[in-house]
Amino acid sequence: MRIAIIGAGPAGLFVGSALAGRGHDVVAVDRDTGPPGEGRWRRPGVMQFHHAHAFRAQVGRALQQEWPGALAAWLDAGAEPITFDVPGMGTVQAGHRSRRDTFERALRTTADTVDGLRIRRGHADGVLSSDGRVCGLVVDGSPVEADLVVDASGRSGRSVDTLRAPATVGGPCGMAYVDREYRLVDGAEPGPLTNPLAWQADLDGYQVLVFLHERGYFSVVLVRPTDDAALKDLRYAAAFEAVCRAVPGLATWTDPERAVPVTDVLPGGPLRNAYRGQRSRDGRPCTPGLVSVGDAVATTTPIFGRGVATTFLQILQLLALLDAGTDPAVVAEPFDAWCEENMLPWVADHVAMDGDVVRRWAGGDVDLTRRLPSDLILAAAARDPGIGPATGGYLSMLQTPSSLDPVEPLARAVYETGWRPGFAPGPRREEVREIVAAALRADGVDATPAPARST
Repeated sequence: MRIAIIGAGPAGLFVGSALAGRGHDVVAVDRDTGPPGEGRWRRPGVMQFHHAHAFRAQVGRALQQEWPGALAAWLDAGAEPITFDVPGMGTVQAGHRSRRDTFERALRTTADTVDGLRIRRGHADGVLSSDGRVCGLVVDGSPVEADLVVDASGRSGRSVDTLRAPATVGGPCGMAYVDREYRLVDGAEPGPLTNPLAWQADLDGYQVLVFLHERGYFSVVLVRPTDDAALKDLRYAAAFEAVCRAVPGLATWTDPERAVPVTDVLPGGPLRNAYRGQRSRDGRPCTPGLVSVGDAVATTTPIFGRGVATTFLQILQLLALLDAGTDPAVVAEPFDAWCEENMLPWVADHVAMDGDVVRRWAGGDVDLTRRLPSDLILAAAARDPGIGPATGGYLSMLQTPSSLDPVEPLARAVYETGWRPGFAPGPRREEVREIVAAALRADGVDATPAPARST
C-alpha cells in the first residue's frame, strides 16, 4: 500500500515507521529540513517545539513495541526513564525526562534508516481526490499518489480543512503562558518536585510549573489568564526573572548558583483544548482515503503533559485496525469511534478543568452545583484519604477521567465543609503585575500594556 503522511513530527514519523515496517511504501511530507549537524534546530511552523514537554510512560511503551530503534536512540541522546508510586497501583513507569528537541532528533535521525520510509521536504498544498475518495497529495504543486493519506499535521495544519468538519469541542481556554529553559550548573541538584515529571504550584490567580528534562535541563513555565494584559510583559527576561525570584519555589530552581538560562523567554501564547473527529464537511462519517491523527484530532493544554501520549495511543489504535484487516479507505470511521470513547474524554476533562481554574483565578469559589473538575477532586485527597486510591488510573492515563466519578461525592463532601486548597507561597497576581512593571522600569524597557482587568 502507498501511504502519504502530512507532517514529519512525532506523529508522522511514528506512524510512518510503523507502516513502513509492515511493508508499505510510505512518504512523509514536511517543510522542515531536519535537525542541523550543529546548532539550534529552529523547527519553523512548530510553535511548541522549544517549549516545555513531558513524556509519559505511554510514549516509551509505544516506541518499545513499534520502533525500538528510535527508543534506543532517544535513550542514547540522554532521555532519562523515571518511575513513581501511584496510589493503589504501586510503582509504575512514569515516562522519560527529555526536551522535545532531544526526542524529535532521535526520531528523525532513526527515520532515515527505516526501509520503505521517505521524508520529502515540501509543502502539502492539499489532497488529490477522485470519485469522493482521497487518492494522494499535492506537494508543491506536484501530485503524490497514495492509497491512504494520514493527516499528522498537528494543531495548526490546514491541508485538509476543506474536507474535515470543524472541531466540535473546545477552543481557547482562557490561559496563556511563557517559559524559559535552564540548565543546572555542574554539581547542582534539581530543586523541589511535586511529582517525578514536574514541580507545580498554584498561586493566587496564576500557576507556575517546572518540567525537569534530561541532563540537567529544565523549563520554568508561568501560566496566567489570557485577559490579564499586563502579564504579557512576562515575555521580557527582566520581568520573567523578577517573578522567578519572588516565587520561593522558582527562586530555588533558578538561583544562579544552581542554574543558568540557556534560552530567551519563549512566549507561548493562548492555550487551547480542541477535539476534532473524522467526520467530513458534507456529513459523511469520514472522507474515504483520509485519516487524521495526533493533535489534528485531540489537543490539550500542556499542564498535565498529555499531548504526545494521546498521539501515540491514537497511532497504536490505527495500526491495530489496519492489522486486523480494516479497509484503509474507511479506517477513519472505526478509528473515529475509538477516539470518541478514548480521546474525547481527555479533551472534555481539560475544557472543564481549565475553564474552572480561570474562573477561580478571577475570584470564583468552588462550584458545588455541578460535577467537580478533576483538579479539585485530586486536591481533596489531601483531606480524605479514601480518594487517593482511585486517582492512580487517572494520573497514569491508564483510565479515562470517568474513573474519578466514584470518588467525586467524597471530594464534594470535603468542599461542603468549607475547606479549600491553599495557595503556594508567593505573590498574588496583582502583586506580580507590580513586580513586572518595576522590573521593566529598572531595565529601561518601554512596555505599555493595556490595563489589566480587575480580579
